[in-house]
Amino acid sequence: MSFRPEAVEAFLENFETHRHSIRNFPGCLHLELWQDYTEKNIFTTYSHWDSEKSLQQYRDSELFNSVWSATKLLFDARPLAFSSKKILEVT
Repeated sequence: MSFRPEAVEAFLENFETHRHSIRNFPGCLHLELWQDYTEKNIFTTYSHWDSEKSLQQYRDSELFNSVWSATKLLFDARPLAFSSKKILEVT
């Protein structure tokens, strides 16, 4: 997600407000927020869900709608979102 530079603080405050609710949403197993090393206004959320159904229930929830409605006002570019599944872990 790429944010207007002046909107980064508002995004971080919104994430801080809701991060525990997102992480404790039924089916969410893990949640991280990542920031690009060089482009300080680019962030990625990284989460693990117990099933695609749980993720969809989150996306359909009032919590998601609340967080997303505030977040989308802050973008400076269209966000990229995708869901993936692990194929192989190399140890």
